[in-house]
Amino acid sequence: MAGVVAARGRAGAEGFAGPVICHIAAWSMPRRSRVATYRARMPRGRDHLVWDWNGTLLDDLHLVVSATNAVLAAVGGPVITVEEHRTQYRRPIMDYYAEVLGRMLDAEEFARLDKLFHEAYRLGLAECTLTADAAVALRSWHGSQSLLSMWFHDELVPTVDRYGLTPHFRRIDGLRAGVGGGRKASHLARHLAAVGVEGRSTVLIGDSIDDAEAAAYVGARCVLYTGGITDPARLRASGWPVADSLTEAVALAAELD
Repeated sequence: MAGVVAARGRAGAEGFAGPVICHIAAWSMPRRSRVATYRARMPRGRDHLVWDWNGTLLDDLHLVVSATNAVLAAVGGPVITVEEHRTQYRRPIMDYYAEVLGRMLDAEEFARLDKLFHEAYRLGLAECTLTADAAVALRSWHGSQSLLSMWFHDELVPTVDRYGLTPHFRRIDGLRAGVGGGRKASHLARHLAAVGVEGRSTVLIGDSIDDAEAAAYVGARCVLYTGGITDPARLRASGWPVADSLTEAVALAAELD
């Protein structure tokens, strides 16, 4: 495998622009059959796979909800359940906080809450494990792979390495801005440019509608994983291919033109 590129620096302001093109496909083959026959299939037109980290390869949903509740408690907000979080969560995260709190936030307050979230998140990170079939799914892809996360780059790279996943990826990119919470689209465009692949050759596997919108922005396809941060009913209603496991997600990705 090629080495991981972990360049330092700060990206420009986060942003999202451009049309969202929905790719809707009917999956007539039973799911078990799709997974079982995947290895016998010839590779199709898309040979690069971009993985999301939080909620996809890393099973951290309960920690995310716990850290979110720490944020809400600091400003007198309600306690949310895992189910409520999965139903309401969206990016930009500032908009999600505003909905839960019932009031608008300015950039300064959101920056303070984002800092509180990550402080609480770090306290529980050591207890998180990889998603059960993450290692198998990574080994089963026929082409190249990279990882793009909206978590801070300087923390992401050593964390991925501690889980022993670094050799799978041509490149690992995280957030290089000081405050998170924005959309992924522009980050995915820069990530693919750095990897040296085009969107039309790429499939993204993630756990949020924002992942699918980012993929559409660059002309890539997307498979959404139901075990992460977003309620499965929301994912299925989006019209994007949906998988209940990461190995199934890879099998679906291999079928996409």
